[in-house]
Amino acid sequence: MQIRGATALVTGANRGLGRAVAAELLARGARVYAAARRPETVDLPGATAVPLDITDPASIETAVATAGDITLLVNNAGSPPRADLLSAEVDAIRGEFETHLFGTLAMTRAFAPVIEANGGGGVLNVLSVLSWYSVADKGAYGAAKAAAWSMTNALRVQLAPRGVWMMGLHVGFIDTDMAADTDEPKLPPDEVARIAADGIERNDPEIVVDDVSRNVQAGLAGGVRALYPWFWQSAELS
Repeated sequence: MQIRGATALVTGANRGLGRAVAAELLARGARVYAAARRPETVDLPGATAVPLDITDPASIETAVATAGDITLLVNNAGSPPRADLLSAEVDAIRGEFETHLFGTLAMTRAFAPVIEANGGGGVLNVLSVLSWYSVADKGAYGAAKAAAWSMTNALRVQLAPRGVWMMGLHVGFIDTDMAADTDEPKLPPDEVARIAADGIERNDPEIVVDDVSRNVQAGLAGGVRALYPWFWQSAELS
């Protein structure tokens, strides 16, 4: 889809990747609603700040009333991975699913008819390399993102005939607050935003940003032995 002349709503747009995506869309000629739980923290010139909590149905309904002219939805809002599947409280695990799966689904269900009524467009779900590869201490986050990946694929089939194209963004570490506790190599948010915007304009069903994500995607065909060779090697030696 063409970004110039489009109207977009970006969730979690007050910082990090969301802010970078909103800025990139503005630079490419889109009108942008920058959504955040605290809209007063949105400091992006040219964007319209919108209050939004994607886990609150009433907040989503208000956002639909405010941004009823959009043709592009970017489901970026998320929370840091905190919950281990075995040791965390169930409510903490459920909270990650509420944001990354059910919140993203609720936004898509609410805005897909809006995009269709406005002549069609796209929805970009910000996923993760962890939707394909699991890390033990980030188990709830990975499980929620894997479910969001499957959800994105299912919605693509349902919404394409209605003129709404679903896209998924897969990326490893980004240099944002969410990845502040890791020393792994990180991509600048504006670089990820540029790649995301390029993918949107090509209608890419999956936008795979970095080598980490590309390597993991390639490993899916080999099954769990290909994805976790260290585990099987240690198991066979024990």
